[in-house]
Amino acid sequence: MRSSGVLMHISSLPSPYGIGTMGKESRKFVDFLVKAKQSFWQVLPICPTSYGDSPYQSFSSFAGNPYFIDLEKLCSEKLLTRKECQSYQWGKKPGEVDYGILYQNRYPLLHKAFARFQKKIPEGYFEFCREQEDWLEDYALFMALKDTHDGKAWMEWEPELKERKPEAMAQAKADLADEVDFWKMLQYLFYQQWGELKSYANGHGIRMIGDVPIYVAMDSADVWAAPSQFYLNGNLEPIDVAGCPPDAFSDDGQLWGNPLFRWDVMEQDNYRWWTKRLSKMSKLFDVVRIDHFRGFESYYAIPYGDKTAKNGQWRKGPGIGLFRAMEQELGRLHIIAEDLGFLTEAVHEMLKESGYPGMKVLQFAFDTREDGDYLPHNYNTNSVAYAGTHDNDTILGWLKHAPKPCVAFAKEYLNLQQEEGYNWGVMRAAWSSVSDTAVVTMQDLLGIGSKGRMNTPSTLGCNWTWRMEPGAIDAKLIRRISKQMDLYGRAPKERAMA
Repeated sequence: MRSSGVLMHISSLPSPYGIGTMGKESRKFVDFLVKAKQSFWQVLPICPTSYGDSPYQSFSSFAGNPYFIDLEKLCSEKLLTRKECQSYQWGKKPGEVDYGILYQNRYPLLHKAFARFQKKIPEGYFEFCREQEDWLEDYALFMALKDTHDGKAWMEWEPELKERKPEAMAQAKADLADEVDFWKMLQYLFYQQWGELKSYANGHGIRMIGDVPIYVAMDSADVWAAPSQFYLNGNLEPIDVAGCPPDAFSDDGQLWGNPLFRWDVMEQDNYRWWTKRLSKMSKLFDVVRIDHFRGFESYYAIPYGDKTAKNGQWRKGPGIGLFRAMEQELGRLHIIAEDLGFLTEAVHEMLKESGYPGMKVLQFAFDTREDGDYLPHNYNTNSVAYAGTHDNDTILGWLKHAPKPCVAFAKEYLNLQQEEGYNWGVMRAAWSSVSDTAVVTMQDLLGIGSKGRMNTPSTLGCNWTWRMEPGAIDAKLIRRISKQMDLYGRAPKERAMA
């Protein structure tokens, strides 16, 4: 069945408190999607952000981002007052997230909520802690220890904590009991509010697409708690790290720096770590987009300490065996494979064997440096067509900054007309394609230029900050989108209400 969705991260929603949350604006966004005849809301990873504010570099693969907890809901539950929420600075620009101010002010405010929470702890909290114990205990202690070490990475902690010696761990849990409980409370509140938002979306026929990065951050509870699952030496330092080789876009390649998985170790217990991760994510989301899918067939390993990705080498990954193991354990999951980048015949074969839909990104179709098969006349039905992703410039930004021959090719191929709006012409190509699903970004629907770009890969600073201005969505925009859905057969025939 043909369908359509919008990519819009939680952080980009309007809010008076510096960043989008899972409150009333998120429900208003669901209402917009329903009126615009959409079927999906796609978000970026909802886990806590760390250095660089990237949702793809998180302190945990399983935790939710405390910044997304709705403060107004906490006020209604008498954990906070509106006066307290308004007494802090949240940034001067409503169209941008100021992560520095959030880091300084959000946690002191949430500690006020914690003081009241402790006086009357809901029964559901204890049940939540029991259900999530397999990751929550390590995460909460990890965050409490980070605070006592002034935010230093766990690799710089005392050896007994770095190596998780039983006596040191027991002592830390005792000494930091209150702080550990604080971090547990935040996850309880996050999961409670996320569950309510997802139920609201599903109840209105909107399914949530979530994003799972293939790699985890070195400075994370994931690596600290299970170092044997990662390619580390005896001093718990990475041996090689993740990235991408040099190509037409980058002479040095991309040096991501994430630790690599010990696939040989993971295979011995039938990939239990990954099965647990995908099991959790498939409960949080209706559909899971797996980032860097090609890395499961073979991955690029760069010597730790190198300043560029030039000296890396390709190594074989687990291939289809990983997904067969997960399917055997979890059943058939709803997955989108992010099959972008340097693709070999073996990668194509793995995708075909998995049966998962791959991604087709229109911006790549017109870049003469890109060898991929992204022109719409080459699409197949089992795919998801994107005008662009969070790593691309917006459509209008791309048309302004891309090489002139690429833009000329796009204008001719897509018959782009200024009267229609170039952004609408590109989105039309995604919607009219044979792909079963088409996804466009909220920035492109609003016709925003490069200032709306979410991320520029391999750069730090000024990423992940874009926010939609209050009132940006109006009835005229909704009518225009819904007309396109009717025209190209993507409007839901009937809403599948949960």
